[in-house]
Amino acid sequence: MFDEEHLITELQFKAIRSSGSGGQHVNKVSSKIELTFNLNASLVLNDEQKKHLAEKLKTRLTKENMLIIQCDESRSQHKNKALAIQRFLNIIKEGLVVPKKRKPTKIPKAVIAKRLKRKSIQSDKKANRKKPDVD
Repeated sequence: MFDEEHLITELQFKAIRSSGSGGQHVNKVSSKIELTFNLNASLVLNDEQKKHLAEKLKTRLTKENMLIIQCDESRSQHKNKALAIQRFLNIIKEGLVVPKKRKPTKIPKAVIAKRLKRKSIQSDKKANRKKPDVD
């Protein structure tokens, strides 16, 4: 499929100051991680995989086909980096999955006959509820 270790080397990371709780310490450390991946410049993925990913991930990619993932779940920069890498790999794996082609099946004759029989029974039931025609 693809080499994960080589793909990880193509990632760029940027540490940003995280929002949220943390008290006085939060203004001093940059624990939020922003992971960026340039799909077009990737050497690990072949053209077919890039095309497939661009189609599947079009809502998550920028105009320049850049995938950006941010993680600020933990107060630790290292944990956030590991979480961002894990999310990235999951997104790429799910994006490369090709769904099986559906084989159209024929409706069995017995099923059609059963439906028509049930339909006629229902029709007779409704017809029997009407007042008889007295001419």
